[in-house]
Amino acid sequence: MSFIPFHPSTQIIILRILLVLAVGLLLVGLTAPIVTMTKLVFFENTFSVFSGVMQLLDEKKYFLFFVITAFSIVLPILKMVMLFLVLSNSEGMREKLQRHLHWMHQFGKWSMLDVFIVAVLVVSVKLGAIVHVDMRYGLYAFAASVVLTMFVTTQTVTLMELRFTEKIPSHSEAP
Repeated sequence: MSFIPFHPSTQIIILRILLVLAVGLLLVGLTAPIVTMTKLVFFENTFSVFSGVMQLLDEKKYFLFFVITAFSIVLPILKMVMLFLVLSNSEGMREKLQRHLHWMHQFGKWSMLDVFIVAVLVVSVKLGAIVHVDMRYGLYAFAASVVLTMFVTTQTVTLMELRFTEKIPSHSEAP
């Protein structure tokens, strides 16, 4: 059952708007400061996801670079692209896109927020006695993007399942 109580064509428009909002939040979350660490009151470092990933690459910590890049940057972008394609009028590709969307929905449960938040918490706990850690607005924008993307994905999967099982008209066939 859909949480958006409108005609399917209106639901698609609402989901597209929410997806655009999620993309904006993701961009802010990736580029804005997520954490500021202060050592001995004098030394302060502020990191964004992008700057943190680049620092991991510079320090040759390739495994962490790969994991954070894959789950916090690449997968969310691919998932959003897939959602845009599914919510478009791609009638010929609909079944293929639905399979990909289902896969992304299942795999996405293990990505983004979980890995990212656990990493931030580990850093906060480990450095708590040595360094003062402040969470910044980029972290909240990133988390909001993840939650909004999860909502849009769930609603899109539900809408596509209804469309195939109950023969609800597609966006281009709607009155």
